Amino acid sequence: MSDKQESIKQAAIALFAKRGFDGTTVPLVAEEASVGAGTIYRYFENKEVLLNVIMQGEMLRLEQSFKENFPYDRSIREQFSHLFIGLIRFSQENFESIMLINSHTTSRHLSDQTKCDYTSLLTFLSTIVEAGREQEVIDRDLPIEAIVAITFGAVVELAKCFNGGELTLTEDLLETLDEKLWRAIST
Repeated sequence: MSDKQESIKQAAIALFAKRGFDGTTVPLVAEEASVGAGTIYRYFENKEVLLNVIMQGEMLRLEQSFKENFPYDRSIREQFSHLFIGLIRFSQENFESIMLINSHTTSRHLSDQTKCDYTSLLTFLSTIVEAGREQEVIDRDLPIEAIVAITFGAVVELAKCFNGGELTLTEDLLETLDEKLWRAIST
């Protein structure tokens, strides 16, 4: 990938995360990336293609981040902790990516492939939750979608607090948050 293409993608991530799809124009992306608008069209057919390319890439990075060193042979509690803490750490290093994913997963501009990639991401999380429900360590009364929403919603809101300086992430706070969230979904 060329430096220009990477600059365009990074600029688009920041702008889509902050302004949304409709509030982001190709000239704005070009200005942010320090390239001409025509350069964007050399790499991306249109703004929708650009959104889909970056959404697919960022969802893949997110999925890889929590699959890395995933404790498949450990307890559901340890697996959940790995996911939650991994999501928090990813959001610390990739705040705009988390905001992009959070705000665009239901966009009418997403391609079937991007929707499929999002479903794959959710399926991995749902598999862990379902296993926890089967082992009776995760609350069966809560729908899986609710548990995933509670977990991801907490990550997004905490990421905003950390990024905005309202909270400082420490290991003690991270452990406490992990324990409190687990209590909210466990039996």
